Amino acid sequence: MPKAKVTFADNGVTVTVPAGTRLIEVSEQAGAGIVYGCREGDCGACLTQVVSGGENLAEASVLEDETLKNMLARRDQRLACQAQVLGGEIVVNPLT
Repeated sequence: MPKAKVTFADNGVTVTVPAGTRLIEVSEQAGAGIVYGCREGDCGACLTQVVSGGENLAEASVLEDETLKNMLARRDQRLACQAQVLGGEIVVNPLT
């Protein structure tokens, strides 16, 4: 199974994870600073900047794309609860 390296720019932690893992799961595993409010109805709290390696993430789903547009998110931002790693190296910066 392909692996990916995800680095959190805020604390410098790098984690190797299997392809298909969502960024929020990687954050929890690494103890990184991505917060989320999905369970409290605060969609969009996990907005994360993709510093590099965005091509190593799965395309945004229709739901994620719609949410990002409603939030007026920049092109380099993704929802960590939705963004799945495909492989390679990715650097993210939690925005919260």
